[in-house]
Amino acid sequence: MDLKEIQALIKFVSKSGAQEVSLETEDFKINIKTASGAAEQPTIIQAVAPQAAMPVAAAPATPAAPVAPEVAAASEDDNGNYIEVKSPMIGTLYRSPSPEQDAFVKVGSEIKPGDVLCIVEAMKLFNEIESEVSGKIVKVLVDDQSPIEYDQPLFLVDPS
Repeated sequence: MDLKEIQALIKFVSKSGAQEVSLETEDFKINIKTASGAAEQPTIIQAVAPQAAMPVAAAPATPAAPVAPEVAAASEDDNGNYIEVKSPMIGTLYRSPSPEQDAFVKVGSEIKPGDVLCIVEAMKLFNEIESEVSGKIVKVLVDDQSPIEYDQPLFLVDPS
């Protein structure tokens, strides 16, 4: 089962209202549990059965290097020549390092590669999302503390 199939399963479970779903095959076991009545992300537990033919990558013990967002050119109809900065993962977006502090970037902010745009919390890890482009923030597409999906547009950047 690949990542897209797991994401589709999570969406299905969330929409169905089921509180728990288990799926087990020879290779793996997945349990998805949702909080009853709460608007929380489902908890996913995946265990892979040991197999000699299937290598398993070890997860990092600490939050490692910042995750770089995906950047794609926006369509000509919608946003002219703006660049969309997209989410590299599913999680909760935070626009500032803490509730008391200002947002990392606002509309009109000049950015360059390596600048932190926001933080995405995924599975209790806080991942800094850095810019891969230079330009000016034209539009912020996601509210603070909002759940986001993989490949969801977060910011529009004018590269000129």
